[in-house]
Amino acid sequence: MTAGAGAPDAPGASALAPTAWRYGSATRTATYGFLAALPLFLFYEVGILLTSAGGGIRVGADVWLKSLLGSLGLQGWAALGGVVLLLGAVVVWAERRRRPPFRAGWFGGIVLESLVYAVVLAFAVGSVVGLLFNGWVLPTAMMQASDGFPLSLKLALSIGAGLYEELVFRMILVGGLFVLLHRLLPSRKGAYVVAALIGAIVFSAVHYVGPYGDPFALPSFTFRFLFGLALNAVFLLRGFAVAAWTHALYDVLVVTGSFG
Repeated sequence: MTAGAGAPDAPGASALAPTAWRYGSATRTATYGFLAALPLFLFYEVGILLTSAGGGIRVGADVWLKSLLGSLGLQGWAALGGVVLLLGAVVVWAERRRRPPFRAGWFGGIVLESLVYAVVLAFAVGSVVGLLFNGWVLPTAMMQASDGFPLSLKLALSIGAGLYEELVFRMILVGGLFVLLHRLLPSRKGAYVVAALIGAIVFSAVHYVGPYGDPFALPSFTFRFLFGLALNAVFLLRGFAVAAWTHALYDVLVVTGSFG
């Protein structure tokens, strides 16, 4: 017997699409972005404190932000905690009229989704760079400067990079450039494309600056540039939570040798 218009849907099929839509919509919000960032913040800060061999080594974007706070007279853990609480209060106030539903399981969904993106983007970007430079570029070649660090420090720095670099390069730099360029360019899409390109160039370039920067190489610069563009797309389409976790999990996979 062929199925007609009155044939029943598969069990649970009618509920699956609305649930997936609610998950996608809710996890893009600033509320989920803030809450999903808290574990990354704690893992990084506690990991750095517990790694005695770190010698004060931190993620560059973290140093920049805390130096800025220090110039404003905000130093120490109490000040940092106050800033985090203030950000949380701002998020709560900003989304007071459209509060997303809270589902604990959706945080697991963010981690799983981000892990998929981290793996897919790593090999997709690696394949493109491999075609451009006539040879496969392994993602494991991206962190040579940290080879002498203990694994615990590498993991802490990887998690911190996911949080602070996404905050600086995606939210502040690309977001700020978009606001500025949107006033100068007639097209909203064009303003974001230009902002994303500039942000990706800066994101790639800073990895070669400072005593722990990598020696410059065009394939690795191109890899990071394209990966930065991909993270811009993740940030635009899926929000800060997924972008930060994608970046953090990618770096964790790199330093643990999971790609190699």
